[in-house]
Amino acid sequence: MPIPTEPIGSIPRPIALVEAIERAGDGLDPHLEPLYLDAIRDTLSRFEATGSPVITDGEQRKFHNFWTYPVHGSPLTSPEGFKIPFAAGHVRRMPQLTGGPFRYQRHADAYLAAAKAFTRLPIKQAVISPSALSLLYPAEGIPDYPREQFIEELLSEHEGEVRRCLELGASSVQIDFTEGRLAVKLDPTGELLTRFIDLNNLGAARFSDAERKRIGVHTCPGGDRDSTHSADVDYAELLPSLLQLEVGRFYVSLAGERERERVLAVIREHLRPGQLIFVGVIAPIDPRIETPDIVRDRVIEASRFIPLDQLGTTDDCGFAPFSDDVSTSRDTAFSKIRARVEGTALAARVLGME
Repeated sequence: MPIPTEPIGSIPRPIALVEAIERAGDGLDPHLEPLYLDAIRDTLSRFEATGSPVITDGEQRKFHNFWTYPVHGSPLTSPEGFKIPFAAGHVRRMPQLTGGPFRYQRHADAYLAAAKAFTRLPIKQAVISPSALSLLYPAEGIPDYPREQFIEELLSEHEGEVRRCLELGASSVQIDFTEGRLAVKLDPTGELLTRFIDLNNLGAARFSDAERKRIGVHTCPGGDRDSTHSADVDYAELLPSLLQLEVGRFYVSLAGERERERVLAVIREHLRPGQLIFVGVIAPIDPRIETPDIVRDRVIEASRFIPLDQLGTTDDCGFAPFSDDVSTSRDTAFSKIRARVEGTALAARVLGME
C-alpha cells in the first residue's frame, strides 16, 4: 500500500489574473470570469501532470485569501479588523463584523463543483475554520447581536459548507487552522488556543464518525511573501491540543522546522489510534526546490516516529494563501509538488510498502 500524499491547497495565481484583479479593484468583477476559468483549468491540468493522486483547484477563486473568502463583500463587515503581523514586517488585516445575522457570502463547495468539471482525479477541498472566523467578532461586542448568536450561526454555516463538500464527493475536507500556532503567540497562557480547540470541536461534533474520517485540520506557522507569523512558537505548545481535535486527518507543517525530530517525538507521544498524520516534506517559502531524495529521507525520518499505517505526506502550507502573493512562481510550486509525489513513492519502496 503506498503512502498517501496530498497538497495543502493554494497555488500561485497566473500573473495575468493577479494583474487583472488589481486593475479591477475587486476579485468579484464578472469580467474576470474567463481568467478564473483558465486559471482553474491550467492548475488542475498541471496538478495531474505531477502525478499527484489527490489534487486541488489551487484556490484560484479565493479572493482575497484563504481566511476571509466566505465574507468578502459582506455589507456587515468593516476593514478595521484583526491584524496578522508577519516576520518580514508586513501585516495582513482581516475584516471586522459590524452586525448580524452572520451568513457566508460564498461557500467552498461552489469551488469544488466548478473544479470537478475539469478533472476526474480525487479533489480535496480546503475550508476555513470556525475559530479563524470567530475573530471577526469584535471584543467590545455588537449591539443587539450577542456573541452566542454569532457563534451558533457561524457553526451552522461551517457545517453546511463542509457537509456539501462531502456530499459532492470531496476526497477529504481540510479545515485551515493556521491561527492555532498564532494563538499561542498571542496568548501564552493557552486560554485562546483552548477556546479555539473547543469551538472547532463543536463543529466536528455535528458530523458522524465516518464523516470525520474524511475531515482534517491543517496547521502551519503561516506562509505569505516568503515569511511566517508564528514560526517562533514552540510546536510543543500547540501539538498536544491540536491532536485533541475530533477529526481523522492532520496536516502538519514540518519541512521548515529546525528540530523536526523533536516535533515528531511530540506527535508520537500524543498520537491517538485512527489519526492519520500528513507530515510536511516540502517548504513552500523556501525558494530551493527539494529533490525526490530529500523528500524520501524526510519521510523515512518521520516513519521512525509515526506508524506507517498512520503516515502521509503533504506540503507545509499552501503556496499562495493570499491571492496577491507572487513570491513563488507557478513553475516552482509544481516542481516542488512533483518532488513530493516522487519522493514519497521512493520512501514507500524503501520502507517495503510497494
